Amino acid sequence: MTTNGTQAATDRSAGNAAARVDWVDYAKGICIVMVVMMHSVLGVEKAAEQTGFMHYVVMFAKPFRMPDFFLISGLFLSVVIDRDWRTYLDRKVMHFAYFYVLWVTIQFGFKAPSLAAEAGWAAVGLQYLEAFIEPFGTLWFIYLLPIFFVVTKLTRNIHPLAIWLVAAALEGAHVVTGWTVIDEFCARFVYFFTGYVLAAYVFALSDRARARPAFALLGLGLWALVNGSLVALDVSEWPAVSLALGLAGACAIIVTGTLLARAHWLGFLRFCGEHSIVIYLAFFLPMAVTRTLLLRFDVIHDIGLVSLIVTAIGVAGALLIWRLALAARANFLFERPDAFWIAPKKAAPALQAAE
Repeated sequence: MTTNGTQAATDRSAGNAAARVDWVDYAKGICIVMVVMMHSVLGVEKAAEQTGFMHYVVMFAKPFRMPDFFLISGLFLSVVIDRDWRTYLDRKVMHFAYFYVLWVTIQFGFKAPSLAAEAGWAAVGLQYLEAFIEPFGTLWFIYLLPIFFVVTKLTRNIHPLAIWLVAAALEGAHVVTGWTVIDEFCARFVYFFTGYVLAAYVFALSDRARARPAFALLGLGLWALVNGSLVALDVSEWPAVSLALGLAGACAIIVTGTLLARAHWLGFLRFCGEHSIVIYLAFFLPMAVTRTLLLRFDVIHDIGLVSLIVTAIGVAGALLIWRLALAARANFLFERPDAFWIAPKKAAPALQAAE
């Protein structure tokens, strides 16, 4: 199972950046937009103390929004998992650790004054230190990914089915300890591991969707009906149901990405997928500013429309910040400087999801 996944991923990651798999970037683009949407919509609704039509879009996407992102993050792991530990830790731990430390500091810089007004500067300092144990705000995803990478490498000599069954049981247990790392590890690791061990089947699903688009569209319609119905019935988070919907939704996003790539539609989603880490790191600022301004001046009264605008500006604003950073030669905001590499630079696989 893993051997086939390795071959499939290797075949698609050979070469340079021009060899990127189009549907992977489309799927990542859909995922990152949904992540920004979730934070934007829930933030607007909390501040306004009311809900809008975008609330139902967010609820529809909840069962599969993060499962798909984690599944894709594990999709090409088989290409690099057998590297020496130094190189592996550099690419899969230091890479994310650098961005986490940098951007948690940046986020604290913006939030510190308001936090200090509530609890004092000493408390702000303690909260900053705590962010290295308890992931801060929107950055928990890149905090958790290195843990997944290390755990998967440490357990690679254990039969994949045994690991998957344990991971599935943890997901179904709906563990709630109050600690983000523990709770999210239990809830998400099964999807990351599924992407790793079933890569060949994921690529086969995409190939079949590309070859039979009409059949793929029919499948998407049926999935949307079932997913929406179970969410509406408030059973989508039941044990086993949540896992089934997470995996089914991940497959649906993969198929959707494949069909969009096949038709060459909505190219902005592919661009977002190619720069998903940029959006993920920087969207909090334009999102927060736009939300504050729109609600303060009350120019638009429809909360759903406000949420939609905040989402769009969150995505576009993050990309604008990235372009401005490059123009100002502040590349370190989105590119890890040489000083923070612990292994020699070599040609990395062209396709590394969520990076």
